[in-house]
Amino acid sequence: MLALDLGTSTGWAVRQRDGTITSGTQHFKPQRFEGGGMRFLRFKRWLSELYTASGELGTVYFEEVRRHTGVDAAHLYGGLMAHLTAWCEQHQVPYQGAPVRTIKRHVAGRGNAGKGEVAAAVKKRGYGPLDDNEADALALLLWAIETQEG
Repeated sequence: MLALDLGTSTGWAVRQRDGTITSGTQHFKPQRFEGGGMRFLRFKRWLSELYTASGELGTVYFEEVRRHTGVDAAHLYGGLMAHLTAWCEQHQVPYQGAPVRTIKRHVAGRGNAGKGEVAAAVKKRGYGPLDDNEADALALLLWAIETQEG
């Protein structure tokens, strides 16, 4: 199972079949001399590397963001989501978005919890995210494990 907080700094968390959870943040900031589409190609390559390293992905969950702070953030999110869903279709991996408020309510008790509150709630559960992107991915993974598995 893979959980993603899509953005220039994409938070990720993976749960292996044996229950082991690993997480981190992958950066997709544009390089100095590359074209605008290269960050999306690097994102797809990274997904494939993650897929190969984990052996298999059962389901991919991503934060379903409905409002962005700016136009550039909205464009980046839309591009990453388009590439993610196309990649999932190509590899026959099921995927599902989850509303941000739902994830925050589940892990921190409030749908409008701040980044610090989400990170604190994830740490309270025994994880050590290095930044808010990783904390958000772990929160999403915890939500998926606790509410979506049947």
